[in-house]
Parts: sequence; C-alpha cells; structure tokens
Amino acid sequence: MPDPTHKPNRPAPDAPRKQRYPGDPADVRKGQVSGPLPRETFRQRFMARFTDPAYRDEDEALARLERIAWEAYHEGRKAPLKHKAGPGYADPDYALSDEWRAASEAVRAAQQRQADPATPSRVLLVCAAARNDYTCPGEMSKSWRLAQRARAMLEAEGMEIDMLDLSLLTSDADLRIHPCKGCVSTSMPLCHWPCSCYPNHALGQVNDWMNDIYPRWAGCHGVLIVTPVYWYQASSPLKLMMDRLVCADGGNPDPTSTQGKDVVRAKSIELAGWDYPRHLAGRTYGLVVHGDVAGIEGVRRALSDWLDWMGLIDAGPQARLDRFIGYYKPYATSHAELDEDDGVSGEVDNVARALACAVRQLRAGRLSKPDRGLVPPRQK
Repeated sequence: MPDPTHKPNRPAPDAPRKQRYPGDPADVRKGQVSGPLPRETFRQRFMARFTDPAYRDEDEALARLERIAWEAYHEGRKAPLKHKAGPGYADPDYALSDEWRAASEAVRAAQQRQADPATPSRVLLVCAAARNDYTCPGEMSKSWRLAQRARAMLEAEGMEIDMLDLSLLTSDADLRIHPCKGCVSTSMPLCHWPCSCYPNHALGQVNDWMNDIYPRWAGCHGVLIVTPVYWYQASSPLKLMMDRLVCADGGNPDPTSTQGKDVVRAKSIELAGWDYPRHLAGRTYGLVVHGDVAGIEGVRRALSDWLDWMGLIDAGPQARLDRFIGYYKPYATSHAELDEDDGVSGEVDNVARALACAVRQLRAGRLSKPDRGLVPPRQK
C-alpha cells in the first residue's frame, strides 16, 4: 500500500525556481597579485625559450618579437581576434572571441549529434597516465594497455570509440591543459561553458587542448576513465582535465551576459539567482583505477563522486574497478606482473561490457535512475 505520509520531493507550486541571496556584488576582494610582471622579468621569461645557441643568429628578430609580446601583455590583449556576438546572445554588440565562438559551436554540434538517435553509440575512452614511450620513461603505461583491452571489448559490443590519451601532454611539443583559474569561486556565471579563460594571448597561454576535449565529452554517450594512482591521487593530466571541466557543471554558456570577465556583473547575476545547468548530465560512465601500493580506493571513490556530481550515471558496481597490479613488487617488472594477472584483465573486460550495456539502455530510455525527478534543495 502507498505510504499516506509520503510527500514527493518537489517545490511548492508558487515557489520560485531560482533562490535569491542577499549580498553586495561590488564586494570584490583585492590584494593578492595586483600588478603586471616587471619589464625585465617578462623579458627573461620570454627569452628563456630561446636558450639554445642555434637561435643566436636571430637575436635581433627575437628582441622585436619580445617587444610585441610585452605590448600584448601590458595592454592585456587576451583575445585579439573578435567580432560582435550577434543574435542569440544577451549582448549582441559585445566583441566575442572568435576562438571561444568556434569552441562553443563545436560543443553545440557535438551535443546535437549525441542527442540524435540515429548516430552510433559513442564512448570516450580516457587513458590518464602521464607515461608513454616517446618521453623520459621510455616505456608505455599499463593504463594504455588496459585501455586498449577495454577498447577491443567496447568495439566488440558495437560501441564507437573516441580514444583520449592524456599522456600526449608529456610528449607533444607545446600541447597544454592550462590550469583552472578558479572563476567559479568568484561567481558561477563568471565560469563560461566552454571555458573562456584560454587561450590568453596576452599571457602566452596558448595551445590549450581543452577546446578540442570539450566537444569530445559533449559528443559521447558513455565515458570510461583508465588511470593509475600517483601519490594517493589521480594523475596530474587527469586532474588538469577534471578541473577545467568545472564549467560543464553550472557554467554560463553566454559570456556576453558578464561582458567577458566583469566580476561585479557576474556576481549580480548569481545573487539574482543561478540555476547551475549541468551540461554533461545523463551520460553514463565506468572507471578502472590501478596502483601498486596504496590509494586505489580513494581515487576510485573521488572520481565516482566527481562524475556523480556532474550528473553522469554509473554503469553498475562491476564498472567501477580499483585493483593493485604487482602489489609491492619492483616497478621494473610491473608490465610482466600485468601479463600474468588474468583477474585484472577479466575485470577490465567486465567494466567495458557493463558500460556498453548501460549505453544501450541509456539510449533506449531504460537506464534506471531512481532519483530522477527529485529537486535538490541546494543546487551548488
């Protein structure tokens, strides 16, 4: 029998959808880093890239380039290529970065493909180790091997795979995931979806990989992350990507509404009420976390909590794996230990199978989400 005392978790009919908060949007705290680099410090840092004696014949040309870079830095020319935003934006006359617009349009196109039932089921497979054999370690990572095993199983299950190897950050020249600047901690609407902090040409912060990565998240139906444990934590390439995905959880899709990075304007919008849109919610996920001594459970739990928070749906207990490979054995024999570990291999196969099953159920509208329809009393 239904419980007559049960009350559905939904707001009263006349309750506002967006909660309002008291506060002064002009209350902006200053004093940490409040000025540019000294001229000589800037020059030294710019020229450090050209220490190789092979550049000496071009010192005059380098000096001219350094002067141009200094002017861009001193004048704050973050996004030198801009055009009016146009229709569909809060301020059509705002000069919007061409690079941000291109990234936003790529995300939008990827989301449209993802929502089209006629498109193939797509899994973003993330290899999160920093190690590969083209850089200092001189050897591939175990994460890569496990990811390739998962890939084969997912393809056998009919999934289309988008392989994202984060180790390219350590081996590709000038490829970067620049660190999150924490805009959300000043005001949620100041954090744009996709991130508008980069590229920043005035600071030389270019070649940011995230404008390619955002559409790959937006375009997938499921994501599988394979990661090692580094010092009780996720690897640094993975953590860089995680931090820069904060804009997917509550981020503002219209930079013109905040006139770019106008702090007072952004705080005014948030204090009037912000609904924290979850731009990646509804996708499903699996995890493979491996280590050799400690930390695997904490990292697996942290990754699950992060993905759950963003509104992704786990693919079941067998899709969330944490295992030791070569427990307290020498690092030098870790690949050989993996060769002999049939248990881990079989468990990785099951992670892939479970995720593929969840993707099929998701696209058929059958993936169970018991808390569907519940309204969080606190959005943040």
